Amino acid sequence: MLNEVAEALKKRGFEAVAVSTKEEALALVMKEVESAASVGWGGSETIKEIGARQAILDAGREIRDHRTDCDLFLLSANALTRDGRIVNVDGTGNRVAASVYGPKRVVYVVGRNKIVDGGIDAAIERVRGCACPPNARRLGRRTPCGVTGRCVGGAGCDSPERMCKVTAIFDRKPTGLSAKVILVDETLGY
Repeated sequence: MLNEVAEALKKRGFEAVAVSTKEEALALVMKEVESAASVGWGGSETIKEIGARQAILDAGREIRDHRTDCDLFLLSANALTRDGRIVNVDGTGNRVAASVYGPKRVVYVVGRNKIVDGGIDAAIERVRGCACPPNARRLGRRTPCGVTGRCVGGAGCDSPERMCKVTAIFDRKPTGLSAKVILVDETLGY
């Protein structure tokens, strides 16, 4: 399945590679870091889970948290359709913004658990059901999904701390952006 999704991403203009383990993903990320003058990170649990955040710091490199003024921006996707469309949802928009414009290069690390059958609706459902509730809890947000663990639906959540304020759907790689997706055959992130 991962190779099929990698091919779909390539048809949409992304570089894409499928790997078996988070260790392989880490090695690829660190190779990208070596050639970057500066590294940004949008708060991705996946990047932390593969060990990249700590490895970058252990290498004596600075990480520009939640900033777009960097050579390389590391992130994950909240959902990825089998036909290669990336869906990211944000509360502040920093991660979405950096994945569209600013950094010279963007590298996504995406676990197999984030790949959905179906289209954009299935991807957004995955984000609201699987990504937003644990992220809200982790960040201490007093949103309905953070309290109950379940999304009450887009219009049903009126919280100022709402996790899903900005949605980006990537039908293709943005013009002028160098972007790579590393697909990992493991469950990673939310």
